[in-house]
Amino acid sequence: MASSNSHANDRSNLTSRVLPEMTLSPGRDAALDARIDSLHPAARDSVAGRFSIVGNAIVTGGTGAIGTVVSRAMLQHGLSGLMLFDLNVGASRDAVQALRREFPAAKITALEVDVTDEEAVAAAVAETVQLLGSVDMLVCLAGIVGCAHALDMPISQWRKILDINTTGAFICAQAAARQMVAQGNGGRIIFTASISAHRVNFPQPQVAYNVSKGALLMLKNSLAAEWAKYGITVNSISPGYMDTVLNEGEGLAAARKIWSERNPAGRMGVPEELAGVVVMMLSRAGSYMNGADVVVDGGGHVF
Repeated sequence: MASSNSHANDRSNLTSRVLPEMTLSPGRDAALDARIDSLHPAARDSVAGRFSIVGNAIVTGGTGAIGTVVSRAMLQHGLSGLMLFDLNVGASRDAVQALRREFPAAKITALEVDVTDEEAVAAAVAETVQLLGSVDMLVCLAGIVGCAHALDMPISQWRKILDINTTGAFICAQAAARQMVAQGNGGRIIFTASISAHRVNFPQPQVAYNVSKGALLMLKNSLAAEWAKYGITVNSISPGYMDTVLNEGEGLAAARKIWSERNPAGRMGVPEELAGVVVMMLSRAGSYMNGADVVVDGGGHVF
């Protein structure tokens, strides 16, 4: 009898619920536009101003091969403060010091952060504000890959990949967006999806990674719609195979050959070819981009 009453109450609660509703942006904000113009050193329609970046950014996975190249490009285009989140900052101390030497006017620092730990991420965002003054941009590069046949994959591996690649990206985006909303000046968020979000990779089986990246595309769309009213844009970049240390070694030689031969460009990409797209998304040039995904893979996705 108790179970029947509980079921009836559940149905009653279900039919009487009120759904929360999204609110779209009211449009241009003259005060915000004026503030952005005052911070940029060059006119909106000038060569220097078009791709200028202003403010402070967090880059997750920022001390990796791609992270350091992307960070350097952001600094070259005017970024004034950079916070790198990673699991092993100490191992990349030389790379961080190199950025500091090249850009002495910028504030550059790094924190060891587990992106799947929401309390740690929230604390790191708060520390970023203390050190840099604000959080205006977030670039999520942190992620892992795992190759295994679906029939043999341990569920623990599935959960770990989705936890880092998808849930971790949401945790960081949520924490950064809360700070951006509190600041009241809008912001930019970029996720790193992948060609794996658009098609099944070959020859390696990697279902968990593919699903984690496909989910990021919908996460990007959902947040782009929901956070536009705060002046926050959310976009993603989908790299193809990148020629970095992660894809080196004799064990991957056969796969590298296949990846290159199946690509119209006949080769893998390099991190610098991603950096320019990130700069565009974070700069004035990308101010009307929201909910977009840019595939950078030499044309590999067309097959």
